[in-house]
Amino acid sequence: MKKLLLLLFGLESSVVFADHCFVVQTAQEIIVQEGDANVAYPPCSTFKIPLALMGFDSGILTDATHPVWPFQPGYVDSHDAWKQDMNPTTWIKESCVWYSQVLTQKLGMPIFQNYVTQFDYGNMDVSGDSGQNNGLSQSWLGSSLRISSAQQCTFLQQMLAGKWPIKPQAYAMTKQILFVEELKNGWTLYGKTGTGSLINQDGSKNPDLNHGWFVGWIEKGHQYIVFSNHLEDDKKEDVGAGRRARADAITRLNAIIDRMGDTGHAGAQKEKAPSVQEESKQQL
Repeated sequence: MKKLLLLLFGLESSVVFADHCFVVQTAQEIIVQEGDANVAYPPCSTFKIPLALMGFDSGILTDATHPVWPFQPGYVDSHDAWKQDMNPTTWIKESCVWYSQVLTQKLGMPIFQNYVTQFDYGNMDVSGDSGQNNGLSQSWLGSSLRISSAQQCTFLQQMLAGKWPIKPQAYAMTKQILFVEELKNGWTLYGKTGTGSLINQDGSKNPDLNHGWFVGWIEKGHQYIVFSNHLEDDKKEDVGAGRRARADAITRLNAIIDRMGDTGHAGAQKEKAPSVQEESKQQL
């Protein structure tokens, strides 16, 4: 049984979010848990992690720079960086939506659903919006697919353990394109952000209020520590929620690394109960 260590490294952040969940764990223990890790949200662009595994395993994606797919009129182009040709590395770096959608179209729904089920990813519902038949293009973008912080961590642990019978190259190439930066004391950070709109009570998306993810792992030698950082806003912000979740997570992860020192053991310093969310709160 995992040993539950409810936060504590004194990881107090100067950034305040309306709602926040931060989870850090190894295969043996939960090191940090702040907030309710069982509330599920759309994965948004964090879904590019399982999509990369699918793409490399199926052979649609071949390496870090191939295939190159050209931008075409009609593709999602809400960011200038997306209005250009993309390869797997730039897809992740720029978090390009249309590259994901071309990939899922090439997979087709039966294979796409099979991978999602095999990965036991969130609620595994890739049907999309009711009656719209858009699961291949929209299911992970504020639609039917939902995943909790706890499930994000479980998925990442299973990926790092090589649990699924997919090609070794799929694991290796996915890891390669998820590299973020080198951290202190020899630790390396891998991960993916995600940003989406919160949902109004009538089911419409609120363009002024976002939720954001940063999920991934830190690695040193044969040590792996996975994490999920999720936040949601209660006011309009100038910086995207995913970018803020990443900055916040990096600060906290560096504090954990400092606490570990040369031992590599993330022992708790003190206990702090996770925040309690109201049952009536809108769950995305």
